[in-house]
Order: sequence, then structure tokens, then C-alpha cells
Amino acid sequence: MKTIAFFNNKGGVGKTTLVYHFSYMLAELGHRCLAVDLDPQANLTSMFLTDDKLADIYDNESERPTILDAVKPLDRGIGDIKPVTIHNISDKIGLLAGDLELSMFEDKLSENWGKCNDGDEAAFRIISSFYRVIDEAGIRMNADYCVIDIGPNFGAINRATLIAADFVVVPMAADLFSLQGLKNLGIRLDKWKKEWDKRKSENPDKDLKLPNSAIKPLGYVIMQHGIKESRPVKSYLKWANRIPRVFVEAVLKGQIIKDKSVEDDENCLSLLKHYHSLIPMAMETRKPIFLLKPSDGAIGAHLGAVRSAYMDFKTLTEKIISKLNEQQN
Repeated sequence: MKTIAFFNNKGGVGKTTLVYHFSYMLAELGHRCLAVDLDPQANLTSMFLTDDKLADIYDNESERPTILDAVKPLDRGIGDIKPVTIHNISDKIGLLAGDLELSMFEDKLSENWGKCNDGDEAAFRIISSFYRVIDEAGIRMNADYCVIDIGPNFGAINRATLIAADFVVVPMAADLFSLQGLKNLGIRLDKWKKEWDKRKSENPDKDLKLPNSAIKPLGYVIMQHGIKESRPVKSYLKWANRIPRVFVEAVLKGQIIKDKSVEDDENCLSLLKHYHSLIPMAMETRKPIFLLKPSDGAIGAHLGAVRSAYMDFKTLTEKIISKLNEQQN
């Protein structure tokens, strides 16, 4: 199972919507996908599940079938992780539901990060808990890919998640703050990888399965750009064409010899358009926009937009899979 985290510390760029549609397109292409909601806001979970199903999960105060329940024994200091509930979205998509109370586990993750330097076995079990929960669920589901949604911050939950990821995709907007976020992201990913690599050597239990902290950046996706004659409009290009250099230098830690446009940048996985009119239909029917049908209200121009969205997400997903395979060879 290849694990991909979608992350940017600049919020509001459509990250969760991207994860949702990417998961469905993986399934469309015949791959088994485990979707994991590790953002305490649990927006990905609410996109996947009906209101009745959400009520069934979260009205249960004592034992909720979420990822928090799987790490609760560690949080309470009474045991190790336990198998997590996999919610079946389709025959090829499984979901590990998020939980608003997951934020309460943040302090535990934070205080035990430093203790790993002292060879504290309990600390290693806590820091590796997300990785081990996801790994066990992926094996049980026989998943080809794990797709993780995390919040826009540099907290301990995201650190424990990102060291468990093989790859990172960066959703972003073409604006000044997203560029700054990209620089911050590069610094933090590099720091966390080095810190975890150092800590792993202090693990006292060699049988404990730990993440390898690969966290290789695959590229970036520019979300919701304006379209004019099938090309991004000028206001977007002002910022978008600065992204290739920043991504290479800040995230990949390389050097760029010659500036290039975002449209010619091999690290740009996609320029995803707005699909304003389709979003209400998709939310109402609990479907990705590219699977909407005339019976859902997608008729006339809407149906053309559905077909366009299908090709956009298919191209993006195939490009990500191709880059994954390149990185592993």
C-alpha cells in the first residue's frame, strides 16, 4: 500500500474536496483505496457519509467507530492500539472516520516526541500509533493506496501523520499566502524527517513496526483557478508562475536553472478549474462531481461540465500514480 498525504499549512484551498474526488477516481480506475480523515474537523468524513450515518457514529459517546477509538488505549495509558473500524463507502473505498476529539490526543503526541530521544518504548508506540493503525487497516482491506486528509497546521497530529506517509501532494491556490505556505512546508518536512530518522535509532523494541518517514513530495495541485480561453487568467498567472521555483528550492531542496511557467512545470500535477454549479448537486447526492448523472440534475451544460471534471480528475490521478511508480523505481 502506497500512502499519500495531502497537505498544505495554508487552509481554504479545497484540500478535502480534492482528497474526496481523488479517492473516488482511484476506485474508478480499479484501485482499492483507504481514505483516512486525520483532520480533527472531520470534513472528509462528513463528505463521505450520510447524515444518518454520521449521527450513528458520533451520538455514541462511550465508543465511537473512529480513528480516535483505535488510539484511545494509548491515550488513556491502558494499552496499545486496537483495530479501527473501516467504513465501507463502496466495494473499493474504505474510510477511517475522523473525530473532533482527536485534537485532545495532540498533547500526548507532543510530549512523547522528545521522549523518543531517550529510548522510551511507550513514546515510540504513541508516535507510531497512526502509522500502525493505518497499516493494519490497509492490510485488512487489501488496499492499493491510502489517501490521508490532514488539517492546515504544523501541530503534533500532522507531524505524526506525515512521518507515516510515503508521499505528499500539496494542494494550493495561486496567491501570495500559498507561496509563503509552500516555503514553510519545505522547512518543516525536512526538519521532521531528519528528527524522526534520528529518533528511530533509539527504538528499544526492534519488533515494533515504525514508519520510515519517506515523505517524498510528489508535486502540487493548483486549485480553483480562473479560466479564460482554456488558460488561467492573468491575475492567477502572476502568482502561479512563481510556484515552480519555490517548489523546487523550498520543498525539493534543489536548484532551478531557468524559470518556467506553471503550465510547463513537471511538478505541477494539475490546474483544477472551478465547478461551481456542480457542487450543490454533488453534496445533495453524496457523489463526486464527475459521477453526477442526468437523474441527479446534471443536464445540458452541467453534463458537459461533469464530463470535463471526469477527464480532469482522471488525468490528475493517472499522473500521481505514474509519479509514484517513478519515485519507487
